Amino acid sequence: MNLTYFLFFLCIIVCTLIITYWAAKQNKTTNQFYVASGSLTGIQNGLAIAGDYISAASFLGIVGTVAINGFDGFLYAIGFLVSYLIVLFFIAEPVHHLGKYSLGDVVCARFPNIKVRWMMAIGTFIISILYMIPQLVAAGLLIRLLLDIDYSTSVMIIGGLMTVYVVFGGMIATSWVQIVKTVVLLSGTFLLSLIVLSRFNWNIGELVSHVQLGTPLGNQFFMPGNLFGNPLETLSLHLALILGTAGLPHILIRFFTVRNVQEVRKSLLTASWIIGVFYLITLILGLGAVALIGYEGLVAHDPTGNLAAPLLAGVLGGDFLMAFIAAISFTTIVAVVAGLVISATTAFSHDIYFHIIKKKKTTEKRQIQAARWTAFVVGLVSTLFALGLENINVTFLVSLTFIVAASSNLPVLLFTIYWKKFNASGAITGMACGLIASLVVLILGPHIMNPVNGWIGREPLLPLYNPGIFAIPAGFIGAYLGAKLFPEKNVDRKGYKQFYIKALTGIETKEDNQ
Repeated sequence: MNLTYFLFFLCIIVCTLIITYWAAKQNKTTNQFYVASGSLTGIQNGLAIAGDYISAASFLGIVGTVAINGFDGFLYAIGFLVSYLIVLFFIAEPVHHLGKYSLGDVVCARFPNIKVRWMMAIGTFIISILYMIPQLVAAGLLIRLLLDIDYSTSVMIIGGLMTVYVVFGGMIATSWVQIVKTVVLLSGTFLLSLIVLSRFNWNIGELVSHVQLGTPLGNQFFMPGNLFGNPLETLSLHLALILGTAGLPHILIRFFTVRNVQEVRKSLLTASWIIGVFYLITLILGLGAVALIGYEGLVAHDPTGNLAAPLLAGVLGGDFLMAFIAAISFTTIVAVVAGLVISATTAFSHDIYFHIIKKKKTTEKRQIQAARWTAFVVGLVSTLFALGLENINVTFLVSLTFIVAASSNLPVLLFTIYWKKFNASGAITGMACGLIASLVVLILGPHIMNPVNGWIGREPLLPLYNPGIFAIPAGFIGAYLGAKLFPEKNVDRKGYKQFYIKALTGIETKEDNQ
């Protein structure tokens, strides 16, 4: 075991546990546990949102994808960044005005229906678990590589840490772990990018010429088509990335952690700037990796390219810098997973336990106990899944998460807020169609059906690795047809007008009795 690596990892663990201990003293009410009592400022929340969004897949994956596949790798980053425009213009403020703790609150503000709340909670659970598993697998592989610790032990360490953060610290601890992670990640990667540029005399042209020498793609490195030969694949990927963010529960519940809509806007603007700068940095790091290490060197260590950033740090600064970047990667994974656990926990303890099982007749103490037990169970289940998937490529679950969010949550949220004739039946059918369609296109695609290394050894029925272009319209069509085919009698149009005003302004109006 490398002592430098171990000390960096130990430092990260101790610092985050100190944050959790401090946060645990603050958690006396459900408001504090679920949404930190709305106490975060816009800048703090923006840092936390960026921390939630910049996952291990973003940091390690994009640097490696740029280094191996060139231009197409950077397309991922563009999709991630543009997605926040959808959230900013259509989703963020209504979610803040209508909800309290969960996405179920937002939809049930218009449709106070138990079935609707069930569907929203189930959707949040599925999305959170799907996103959590690849993060845990990546963490286990990273720690095993750097510290020479058994994979199972590595996953259990990560699973235990994320559970501790949420069980004891709730949203307060999760938020501050995210904030610290974002500051450290941005600082570390910015420093690494400066070192890369200094190696080429601050001359981008010189860097580009070395990139062309280091990759077998040559000039084609800077052209599209290296990763996706099919334009439909590229379109489908971007559709999922751009629309999926607006349906991710662990991102949207962050709009409940600030006081007012001004802070919501400040949160999104802060997050967008941080994410934009970060992805420019990943581009430099990806170019630096292929220029300084070379394609062959990267593939020899890891064919997926996910270790490109730590390997680049090792070349530029030896064990110390490599340990620092690896520790940042570790913090990234832990922070993102903690955010996913808190969203899944809120979905069960608030939507199902409080609203459905107890029918709002329980104490805050019991709600917090239920939330903590839920966090423990969610952490345990996701850890067990990760332990069983060590030798299986689960990176497709990240893209599937965005597809599920875009095809189930997003149509329901948009129609609930902006369509007067939408109803509870449409919300239920939209969620169901989006979830089912996402799973069906995954099963029929090359991730599962593959004669070489697929779970089902036959030719895929759908050729796309990113089948969002099929699943996402299914969610919208399902929501539309559900509302049209199952119209509800005695729909209160004035009630929608009041709802719409509240969604856009936060002002609650009284029905005109004249």
